[in-house]
Amino acid sequence: MMLLPCPWCGPRNATEFRYVGEAGPRPDPASATPEEWRRFLYVHANPCGPVRETWYHRAGCRRYLAVERDTATNEVRSAVDSATGVAR
Repeated sequence: MMLLPCPWCGPRNATEFRYVGEAGPRPDPASATPEEWRRFLYVHANPCGPVRETWYHRAGCRRYLAVERDTATNEVRSAVDSATGVAR
């Protein structure tokens, strides 16, 4: 079982969350080409090791979290509010 430390609700089972994806900048809708959208939506690095991801707490506070996690060990290093970058 993997626990994610929600800044508002405390440690919770990962089944309460939905994985959104790798954290990164979204292309500008007004100027992005179809190729840029394709890369943003479908092409992911999927590295083995430390990554920054976005998760949504669907069964709790319904907020988005920025999670730093090691994909090799599932060790969660930090979880903060994805909008502000602040841990509560």
